[in-house]
Amino acid sequence: MTREQCIEQDLTGTFPFLEGAVRIQRPRRMFVDVPREHFGAVFEYLARESGFTILCAITGLDQGGMLAALYHLAQETGIVLTVTVAVPKEAPVLPTVTGYFPAADAYEREMVDLLGMDVVGLPPGPRYPLPDDWPAGEYPLRKDWRSPEEAPLPEAEKELPDAD
Repeated sequence: MTREQCIEQDLTGTFPFLEGAVRIQRPRRMFVDVPREHFGAVFEYLARESGFTILCAITGLDQGGMLAALYHLAQETGIVLTVTVAVPKEAPVLPTVTGYFPAADAYEREMVDLLGMDVVGLPPGPRYPLPDDWPAGEYPLRKDWRSPEEAPLPEAEKELPDAD
């Protein structure tokens, strides 16, 4: 049995609801889709009990009616596991993981500012990566977001000189 298969067996044995949710893409690369209501328990188990002690990144995605957070975790063995949790766009609430990985705050601030996620327990800090005066409720990575209309060009700039 491969290390990846052992991890899959461990996860599904500990959390039977993950049966069929763990995918081994190739050696050292795995994915698991976790229901929102079980995210905290599964994440804690991975970080504290399963040796996934490295947070590589957190990616936020707009999937239409849902927002998803992808937590890319790694073991020192080189196995990378992406934990995906989806939340409804109208109530995008997830707990912070800064208690396990303090550096997660930068990624979580991106999800707050760029996607409009509500990350419960995220310590106070500056907006990231948007400027402090960015309009509230404007989330530029949401598929339905539209940028404010650009100001019309002055008349002199509308006409381009003829190229000879």
